[in-house]
Amino acid sequence: MSQAPEFDWSILTVPTTAAMVRGQLGFSWSELAPRLATLTQAELDWEPAPDALRVVRRGTERSPRTLGAGDWVMEWPAGPDSPQPRTIGWLVAHLTEVFTERHASAFGDEPVHRDDVTFSGEVADAVTGLRQVVDRWRAGVDALDDDAFLTVGLSTATPVDAAAPFGHLVLHLDRELIHHGAEIMVLQDLHRARA
Repeated sequence: MSQAPEFDWSILTVPTTAAMVRGQLGFSWSELAPRLATLTQAELDWEPAPDALRVVRRGTERSPRTLGAGDWVMEWPAGPDSPQPRTIGWLVAHLTEVFTERHASAFGDEPVHRDDVTFSGEVADAVTGLRQVVDRWRAGVDALDDDAFLTVGLSTATPVDAAAPFGHLVLHLDRELIHHGAEIMVLQDLHRARA
């Protein structure tokens, strides 16, 4: 699996809003991508607690609601305050669906809803899918001029996206990458410590 390109530290000296968001996104991805490149199938599947949310073959899910258009589905929590733990596989799938939906709305030819995203429970395919959509998202963000970050409605994936300047959405996806990436790395460390 390929890793993220080397982070270009010079962006941190550029005094624009666009450079700040691009710098945060690029640095966050450069931290997570090498860890994803070492992810094993056992780590992807490991349930850190009973009833953890997973990515499983369609028909084997434990959750009443699932997302996914293909043979694999991600189990979805019962509600927004559900305390269910998540597997690394679930976290990778969640990042994949978030970036896919937002990329399609802002830069794609046609909108894609999270229910239409194809997931995989195989580590190589899951990581490749996430890497590809994050790379597409980064390329789209990098191609924007500074004014686009203040444009309202550049993404219409959600009502909040449609009402906010695009820079807020980029920062939101940065936060998703940062906090779910941190969860992935902690779960990976805990799984390795068990061995």
